[in-house]
Amino acid sequence: MKTVYETKGTCSKAIELDVDDATGIINSVQFIGGCAGNIAGISQLVRGMKAEDVISRLEGVRCGLKPTSCPDQLATALRQIITR
Repeated sequence: MKTVYETKGTCSKAIELDVDDATGIINSVQFIGGCAGNIAGISQLVRGMKAEDVISRLEGVRCGLKPTSCPDQLATALRQIITR
């Protein structure tokens, strides 16, 4: 399922995701805005992983003093997708 998640509290503005409905495998992730190298790296690392595994690794990651981060927002978006 392709979806767009609008991030909250990060430099990135949104995350475009494609997650297989049947398997929960992440086909693609693209951040809109944010730190180019970091978000490109995250996108490459999570491709092919199960959404649940990514959530368990990235949920709660903070960016400096902010209460969230791009990885944390990705975990939030994935949680919304798999609980629909």
